[in-house]
Formats: sequence, structure tokens, C-alpha cells
Amino acid sequence: MNKEEKSSLLGIPLILLVGLAFALAGSNGSLQTSSGEFHPFAIAVGIAFALQWLAFVPAFIWQTERYFDLVGSLSYISVTLLAYLTAASQGPRSTLLLALILIWAGRLGWFLFSRIHKSGKDGRFDAMKPSFIRFGAAWTLQGLWITFTAAAGLASIASPRAPELDGFAIAGGLVWLAGFSVEAIADWQKKRFKSDPKNEGRFIQEGLWSRSRHPNYFGEIVLWSGIALIAFPSLEGWEHGTLLSPVFVAILLCKVSGIPLLEERSDKKWGGQEDYENYKRNTPMLVPKLW
Repeated sequence: MNKEEKSSLLGIPLILLVGLAFALAGSNGSLQTSSGEFHPFAIAVGIAFALQWLAFVPAFIWQTERYFDLVGSLSYISVTLLAYLTAASQGPRSTLLLALILIWAGRLGWFLFSRIHKSGKDGRFDAMKPSFIRFGAAWTLQGLWITFTAAAGLASIASPRAPELDGFAIAGGLVWLAGFSVEAIADWQKKRFKSDPKNEGRFIQEGLWSRSRHPNYFGEIVLWSGIALIAFPSLEGWEHGTLLSPVFVAILLCKVSGIPLLEERSDKKWGGQEDYENYKRNTPMLVPKLW
């Protein structure tokens, strides 16, 4: 067992413990309701992990990552619908949150699946696919990723409290729209850039990508901040812990599974080229420059 496998083996229990902590927070301190049934939020978290493990088995057998992102998006849709349908009430705030999460998951899932279907692979998984432990840890981490990102929205949807739409809903909706727009436009710009044969072997530095090296990730953090704003009035007690969701999204993207991997791959591919080094020096990593 090499160092990476040892780290992954130690990381899996930690991932599960953090997932359990979020399950407790989103269930307001108890995984069961007063009637003795499991809380809808706790059920949603459990299913988020279970779906990843079920998908991991054939993915490891056939050594493919082609359905990794698609499974993630379908998991968002499944657990959000489950939380909504099993909640004590389905008020307008819950319906708004449901719609926004489904729109985001549907668009991103289709985009990512189309991209990997065209390219045939995702380089992030090249080194970990042969390892049962490392590849399994990646799927387990996706279960936590789903729990983290959707936590505030799921907690609000599953909450027995159903406050009417208010200023938080309006502000959160506008923030979500801004983040969603940035992410979608950035993805479209990069797809268009890469589909042009003359850009073969080049890196994108136009459009939103001239303002940020990872504008799609910036949009992702912003849109989940919008979800947290919408969710806030219906949360109480432990449930307020789920408002940390956008913070964890930022940490994971900036320090764990997103930007570090992409920056490393870009440095290996274009490092030392004058135009690339200038781009890195003059372009913020995440928050877009305004001028």
C-alpha cells in the first residue's frame, strides 16, 4: 500500500464522520423525528453516499470514470426530490429551492456528461482508477460533496417550518442567478474555445477566463451562497450549521479537489511558457477582476 492509498484509507472514515456531523446538523441534532422515523435530511445524506458506492462498484470493475459526474448530478436531483416529497410541508420557499437545485444539477450534469462523452476520459482519475481504495475514496468524497453543497437547501426543504417568501428569498435568488450565470457562461466559453481546432494545445484566456483562472468555480460558490440565503429564515438551532455549506464548497474547490488539481495539470502542460506565466501573474485564481 503506497502513501496515496494510506491517505485515502485514513480519509474515508473522516469523510464519513463529517458527513454524519452534517446529517445531525441538518436534522437539528437528532437523526430521528419525534415520531421515531428517520429525519428526511438524514435519509437524504445516507442516500447521497449510498448512490456513490453503488455506482463505484461497476466503475471500478470496468475502470471508467465516465459516469462519475453524471451520477453526482443525478444524486443531487434524487436527494433533493426525496427531501421535498417526504418533508412535513412543501411551501413556496421549499419549492423555490427545489427548482433552483434541479435547474443547476440538470444543466451541470448534462454539460459534464457531454464533455466526458466527447473526450472519453477525465485525467483527474488516471492515477487513482487502478486503486480500489483511492478510487473508492473519490466516490465517497463525492457523497460528502453533495452533502456539503446542498446542506442548507436540503435542511430548509426538510424543515417543518415554512416561512413565506421574503427579502432573503429575493436576495438569495438574485445571488443564485448571478452565480449560475457566471458558471454557465464560463462553461460555454470554454467548450466553444476547445471545440475550435485552431486552439488545440492552447489554454483559454478570453471572456470570463480573462478575468479569473477558474470563473466557473467562482460561480459555483456564489450560487450556493444564494441557496443558503434563501434557506436561512426556515432554519433553527443546529440547522444553522448547514449555512457553512458555501464555505466548505470554497474550501474543497480551492484546497482539495478542484483548483489544486487543475492548476497542477496546467503547470505541467504550459509551465514555463511566457504567455501562460503572464496569465497566471495577471489573472486572479478565483474572484474575477473587474477591470
